[in-house]
Amino acid sequence: MIFAVAALLVVAFGGAAYWLLMAPFGPTARNYPHRARTDERVVALTFDDGPNEPYTSQILDFLGNRGVKATFFHVGHCVERHPEVARRVADEGHVVGNHSLSHRFGTYLRPGAYADEVERTQQILTRVLGRTPALARTPWLWRHPSLLRMLRSQGMQPVAGEFGHALEVFQPSGVRMARRAVAKTRPGSILIFHDGFDGHGGDRGATVDAVRATVDGLLSRGYKFVTVDELLGVSAYQGLAATAGRK
Repeated sequence: MIFAVAALLVVAFGGAAYWLLMAPFGPTARNYPHRARTDERVVALTFDDGPNEPYTSQILDFLGNRGVKATFFHVGHCVERHPEVARRVADEGHVVGNHSLSHRFGTYLRPGAYADEVERTQQILTRVLGRTPALARTPWLWRHPSLLRMLRSQGMQPVAGEFGHALEVFQPSGVRMARRAVAKTRPGSILIFHDGFDGHGGDRGATVDAVRATVDGLLSRGYKFVTVDELLGVSAYQGLAATAGRK
């Protein structure tokens, strides 16, 4: 009985913490936009945890074929492993944002650790891309107010979104993930897929399949794909003017 009560308390606490500090619709999400307010059928397609080969390149090949631009939130260590892929992302007109250096949850628990990871990742991306990102996404969409203040103090706009499929980490079929992603998309949505796994590699073949089906499904429904900065009317890179955004 005691163990059952303890388990229920852990689940309840975990659920409350998720709702407060991670869920895109939670009460502290005001300063961490997960969508744009618009009636226009536009959507921002985003990718976390890369670059990760060969999956990032497969996604880029497909997006290029469809004329779709997306936003990639790169992990610093992954960029160090695949600088040529990160460079290709930017060279092909996609936007690159900061997704921490290591994607380790423990950095949130040590004062200054996450700020250091963000700064080091900015340095890596600036060196590789020749420009400094103005967009950031915290791993797992963790949005403790102090983290968001830190990002803004470094001239960065935190950007959340909605996961295309909640179980993507387990790589269910691409068809299943795409069906869910298309069903939840609304005008102004920011969809999140993962071309990598945390700060590591990992098989993302099902994600590639899901992206293909999701893009084609939304195009057939009259959606236009834009980058996050275009959707929200913010700057993609530091030192550049913000775009107009959607009405």
